[in-house]
Amino acid sequence: MAEEKAAKPEIQDFLLQQCVAEGIVTPALAADIVEEHQRTGTPIRDLLIDMEALTEERLLDLIARQMGAYVVDLTEQPIDRDVAKVIPASAVRMYNVVPIAVEGNTVTLATSDLLNLQVVDELKFVLTRDIQFVVARAQDIKNAITDLYGNISESVGEMLSALESELREAGDVVQLKKGQEDNVVELEQMANQTPVVRFVNLVLYQAVQDRASDIHFEPFENEFKIRYRVDGALYEMAPPPKSLALSVTSRIKVISGLNIAERRLPQDGRIKLTIGGRPVDFRVSTLPTQHGESVVLRILDQSVVQLDLENIGFPDDIYETFTYDITKPNGIIVVTGPTGSGKTTTLYAALKRLNNIESKLLTAEDPVEYDVEGIMQIPVNEAIGLTFARVLRSFLRQDPDIILVGEIRDRETSEIAIQASLTGHLVFSTLHTNDAAGAITRLIDMGVEPFLISSTLEAVLAQRLVRTICPHCKTAYQPEPRILELLSLTKESVGDRPFYFGAGCKQCNNTGYRGRRGIFEYLRITDPIRDLINKRKPTLMIRDKAVEMGMRTLREDGIRCILDGYTTVEEVMKYT
Repeated sequence: MAEEKAAKPEIQDFLLQQCVAEGIVTPALAADIVEEHQRTGTPIRDLLIDMEALTEERLLDLIARQMGAYVVDLTEQPIDRDVAKVIPASAVRMYNVVPIAVEGNTVTLATSDLLNLQVVDELKFVLTRDIQFVVARAQDIKNAITDLYGNISESVGEMLSALESELREAGDVVQLKKGQEDNVVELEQMANQTPVVRFVNLVLYQAVQDRASDIHFEPFENEFKIRYRVDGALYEMAPPPKSLALSVTSRIKVISGLNIAERRLPQDGRIKLTIGGRPVDFRVSTLPTQHGESVVLRILDQSVVQLDLENIGFPDDIYETFTYDITKPNGIIVVTGPTGSGKTTTLYAALKRLNNIESKLLTAEDPVEYDVEGIMQIPVNEAIGLTFARVLRSFLRQDPDIILVGEIRDRETSEIAIQASLTGHLVFSTLHTNDAAGAITRLIDMGVEPFLISSTLEAVLAQRLVRTICPHCKTAYQPEPRILELLSLTKESVGDRPFYFGAGCKQCNNTGYRGRRGIFEYLRITDPIRDLINKRKPTLMIRDKAVEMGMRTLREDGIRCILDGYTTVEEVMKYT
């Protein structure tokens, strides 16, 4: 019943608004499309076609009318390769446009999307030309980009080389004279130079294409390194010239709204971009080092993250018990694991399941990672005294049903979370411990009384992310007795089931891995466990009792993933 009454999400997409205004789509269908877009990350234009709200031809006509353009058929209009040279491949792929004609200082670009004014201004800036648009089919634009600019993997090296030569030609334009390092006007001019803008766009675009979770810009004495973290491992890209460090760092600070003249203190910011037709958030963190500022961008690509419990990868038994536990009216559910183990994604999937018109959901996070419609999200700011404890205390006066505390860091936060639970609220939070049982000991170490833990804690979920074997180069082998012994397995228990590894191929950059999946350990707080907590028994005894009662450890769940052919022995040994 609650789901039937659930509030429909607000329609913010301009194209969808026009479809509703012109009577092409009903408000109810538009709300369903927005909901599906938020759930799966599928672009709204694709959903309009998939749900048969309108044909692609009619959609293109609508886009063309809104942009004051007309529709062209790229299959009947050969594009001169000289025309392709007016716009760099990085910009073509980032903005999903293709040049089809040049006349004087005006370039005509074909697009399949309704571009906002910010994107149009950025393109004018990058190209230093006037722009007019035509509209074409998405697949035709994709084919034209591949035909004119080649494969992504082949072209990145070429683009970097071209940019480096362009930077050399620019000479001192992208460098500051001695003593000008604190001049804000000079720094901004340098950060806005076309080669620098193109280079940063390329790095961001390539990171999103490679499914990276983080980008690291690292200045050293003699070099400037750029590394991507993909599936938990860092990979270095071709390093740009060392002289580019300050201008690249300044460019990132400009687009993330940071103070470009402040290089002595750490800063945090955020960038919102549309890359390849989909919205991507970058969380920016700067840190002063001996040789300049180190900058790390955390990539939050909403189209990649599936905030649904079904997509988390729980084994069936944990899925059933977890989905039951999160419907309890009060109590505390803790997710534990190291940084980057997917704790936030799991908790948001739980919140999304519970998000309906009958419940008020509040979150306190440092920082807010995902924007979810219908949930009140508060960013914690320690610098101004807005701590988890202070936000949580205020939450209790906001009449919530469900509360998410980003992390329980101290006794004060844990005691308020317990108080919230005792007064009829369901509380979600995270801890940094090695396993599920360790979370109980950690709370006791903070100074929380065991009887309060045993009366409020409902469950602890420990999780890790292990890399999955690339399906394109997956290779079977029979494990040696030594490997089975490491995993506490016997030849009889494994039988003839093969183990797998990735041989390495182009699809996975010769790593043998592509993507990640979770392994889990779910500790339900039953009466025997409560008895051990009240007696202040050590972690090992609590874990042994939980295993005796049917809990599968992280190592055992990892072995399940090995036997099912998802991951390798090395990954499971590394993370459990």
